[in-house]
Amino acid sequence: MKRASVKIYGRVQGVWFRANTKEMAEKIGVVGWVCNMPDGSVEAVFEGEDEKVEKMIEWCRHGPPLARVDGIEVKYEKPKGEKSFRIIY
Repeated sequence: MKRASVKIYGRVQGVWFRANTKEMAEKIGVVGWVCNMPDGSVEAVFEGEDEKVEKMIEWCRHGPPLARVDGIEVKYEKPKGEKSFRIIY
């Protein structure tokens, strides 16, 4: 089990990034959250089996079809016991 905090930069707001992240996280089977940040980036936390968390990080490198990802930052943390995946507004 691992937890990754991911910050995604580029054209990532207003392109269904959060909704698509939630859909993909539920499909892959990780828990956590995603939210828009005031600086125009998106932040997400993924918690679950190592392989599944890494799959979500890879997905974030390109995001949904309308997004343009210029870069991401990943920080690994101790799992905190998230129970579901949610969008934070």
